[in-house]
Amino acid sequence: MTDHAPAAPAPSDNLAAAFQIEGWPVRGRLVRLGEAIDRILSAHAYPEPVAALLGEACVLAAILGSSLKFEGRLLVQAQGDGPVRYVVADYGTDGTLRGYCRFDPDEVAAASEGFARPGARALLGQGMFVMTLDRGADFERTQGITPIEGESLSLAAEHYFQQSEQIPTRVHLAVGEIVTESGRSWRAGGALIQLIAGDEARGSTEEAWDRSRALFQTLADDELLDPTISPETLLFRLFHEDGVRLEDARPLKARCRCSKDRIAAVLGSFDPAERADMVEDDGKIRVTCEYCATVYELEPEQVVAATAAD
Repeated sequence: MTDHAPAAPAPSDNLAAAFQIEGWPVRGRLVRLGEAIDRILSAHAYPEPVAALLGEACVLAAILGSSLKFEGRLLVQAQGDGPVRYVVADYGTDGTLRGYCRFDPDEVAAASEGFARPGARALLGQGMFVMTLDRGADFERTQGITPIEGESLSLAAEHYFQQSEQIPTRVHLAVGEIVTESGRSWRAGGALIQLIAGDEARGSTEEAWDRSRALFQTLADDELLDPTISPETLLFRLFHEDGVRLEDARPLKARCRCSKDRIAAVLGSFDPAERADMVEDDGKIRVTCEYCATVYELEPEQVVAATAAD
């Protein structure tokens, strides 16, 4: 008789999972982020609205990327002419997340004057919403681009699916800080539902879609952010009358792919004169990773050696 190791328990936090409403032509996905999003956002001294926008992008990347059936990466980007020039979230199919923003601090401060946190449209202005699939060096990247529509990143994603794939979609994203005994920390969460088109066997699916949208709209930000509410409990609150089950829960973690060797290789692509201008008074080159804010110190000789190795 063969002994089998017990299956690893499904994660209850820092996870992405699919969910299925019994008998409904609707598919869904759920993401909950605690320590992972706190690590990403706390690495930068971003203003609160900018941090929240990046948190939403990370949740969205995890929701969409966790459904991929191949190994690779999904990048969710938005760029515009507003106070935030650029936000990007990078999801790896190994469950890793990273992201960063570029913004003008004075313009963000001006946009933040008021009682409500400025949303994606106020921060990004007119621009484009971009999703990029990267399957590795052996494949070409594929990219979908739509204008930023609506006041939130959720609406921009819904518009993307409607325009690019003609799939009715609803998205809810939430980001906020909570206070615990150990201090303040960031949390984030999100959910997505999509209609499965009707066919001869299934018939019309519009009535089920109307009902699922109505229930989905009752989902509150604090439910997505509350660490004491399990994913199963959250879904049960939404769809308990029909039955709902969580499937294929996968752990998520914050991890950047930067390294001193990669930084040296990138620097090696610059002209020698440009690299010479990067050398500081103490004779070292310092580079800060935009994603994780790690500062790398390199000797010019290390860059030359990396260039020679290539």
